[in-house]
Amino acid sequence: MSSLDLIQQYTQAAIAALPEPAQNLLGNSVAQKAAAIILALGLTRSVNRFFSKWTLQNWTTNQKWEPSRELILLTGGCSGIGKQVMEDLSRTGVRVVILDINKPDFKLPANVAFYQANITSSTDIAAVAATIRKEHGEPTVLVNNAGVGHDGTILEEPESKIRQTFEVNTLSHFLMVKEFLPAMIKANHGHVVTIASMASFVALGEMVDYCCSKASALAFHEGLRQELRYWYNAPNVRTSVIHPMWVRTPMIKVLTDNERHFRQPIMTPQVVSAAICGQILNQRSGQVILPSSQSAASLVRAMPTWMQEGVRAFASGALKKMRLAQQAEQNAR
Repeated sequence: MSSLDLIQQYTQAAIAALPEPAQNLLGNSVAQKAAAIILALGLTRSVNRFFSKWTLQNWTTNQKWEPSRELILLTGGCSGIGKQVMEDLSRTGVRVVILDINKPDFKLPANVAFYQANITSSTDIAAVAATIRKEHGEPTVLVNNAGVGHDGTILEEPESKIRQTFEVNTLSHFLMVKEFLPAMIKANHGHVVTIASMASFVALGEMVDYCCSKASALAFHEGLRQELRYWYNAPNVRTSVIHPMWVRTPMIKVLTDNERHFRQPIMTPQVVSAAICGQILNQRSGQVILPSSQSAASLVRAMPTWMQEGVRAFASGALKKMRLAQQAEQNAR
């Protein structure tokens, strides 16, 4: 007997317990098979989620989250998403250290410390790391959040900006992990959170360097996970990657200033921060796509070529239309 036949038997038994009008409606074989298929799909989805969750957790559990035991190191914590994450985490009572090239223009909460550092320089990172260890101890959570983005086509964008994009959005992840991961491996406890982007899946015109850097960030996350498990035998060091779509931060000011011409959803930093903090506080590995309604973007590479190009054309077209409308308004002034 197949699993579908077994589910159909259970479906018939369930129908028999329903009121007569409902039995008449569901009594024919077509309705029963349809119900069985729906139940089978639901069961398959639940089983898939179960195995995905525990595979990402390496089939291990963590000790209960204790804020006093943890130290969160957050890059780019003085503005945008990073600032919101810092504020949300500080309210839980956990200690937070933020690294940023810019000094904060706001008062830090009592349980938050700031250090100015260039995270694209291993020398700078090593110096500030020594201070952090002396004054706070070893970080147990590393959030590689700092990021930059510049406008311009491949031919228009200066080399200096292209290099900065890769150094901040990709290379800094390697440098930060090389400095702070060994202590997590030794303790078999910790969490590395990589802030990638929906651009990890879909490359758009006028932001090619950014898309490349975020695709690299996703590959970094995936490879780091393999090394933690198979090279360093540290299954309890969690890894998460976050893929936000458009977020209302200074980085996309050109879009928010012309939002009436840009018909795509723009999230608040609070939405992204909630997802990041959820992964940290629940000590949960995973991949989070925001908004979840756009999760199909991760399947773009599996689509036929014509469909892939359609997705990219739709997203790039929205940017191009916004640019044309912006230029038309400027010329009309």
